[in-house]
Amino acid sequence: MVAISEIAKYADGYLEIERFTDYCPNGLQVECQHPIRRLVSGVTACHALIEAALEDQADALIVHHGYFWRGERATLCGMKARRLNALLSNDMGLLAYHLPLDAHPVVGNNVQLASRLGISLQGSFGDQHGVPLARYGTLAAPCSAEDLALEIEQVLSRTPLLIAGGPAQVHTVGICTGAAQDYIEAAVALGLDAFISGEISERTVHIAREEGIHYYAAGHHATERYGVQALAEHLADHFKLEHRFIEIDNPV
Repeated sequence: MVAISEIAKYADGYLEIERFTDYCPNGLQVECQHPIRRLVSGVTACHALIEAALEDQADALIVHHGYFWRGERATLCGMKARRLNALLSNDMGLLAYHLPLDAHPVVGNNVQLASRLGISLQGSFGDQHGVPLARYGTLAAPCSAEDLALEIEQVLSRTPLLIAGGPAQVHTVGICTGAAQDYIEAAVALGLDAFISGEISERTVHIAREEGIHYYAAGHHATERYGVQALAEHLADHFKLEHRFIEIDNPV
């Protein structure tokens, strides 16, 4: 067993959180007093995940989407109060890592998804205050846009929305999970055949069609399930903890 502050200190350094200008605080968001033996990971620290973690007798949660986002109300009312009260009244800690978890070269969301899709990574793009978040590389074997959509569906258990605008055969692919659809123009500048992200905007459709690139909206939640699992497994191995990932279904 180990103090949550020690886990946070290690994870902060491992993910190099000081390099990122983020929309929320990264690291320890809710402190607990007892040592950590059992860690539960999940995508978002929603109330359903907290309840599931309590049922699993977890000592702490680690997530990609935590609390205290820029621009939100500062008051502890409503949903925010209920979530925090559930953590504090049960002395459950909360660790959250956002952009640092997207960008990490080993446990990051983009790297983890690329690995599952058989994409051999070659470089980074998509500048976020001086730090590139997105990744690009090549498929092991070129395929049609429709076949890549089927592969994404098999990996994520979710049918992606394909905006077909690129070449007949897909060789090069960019990835940036979550709400990174606006990196499509950076993918175009690199000459990539396809770009995969989580969400889509109205303008994304026109950019894909007019700039000659395939775009896949594969789900914000679905594309960001793997980084937090990889990070939690790394922490569990390093600190000799028990770990379980809990999936809270989200169709977005």
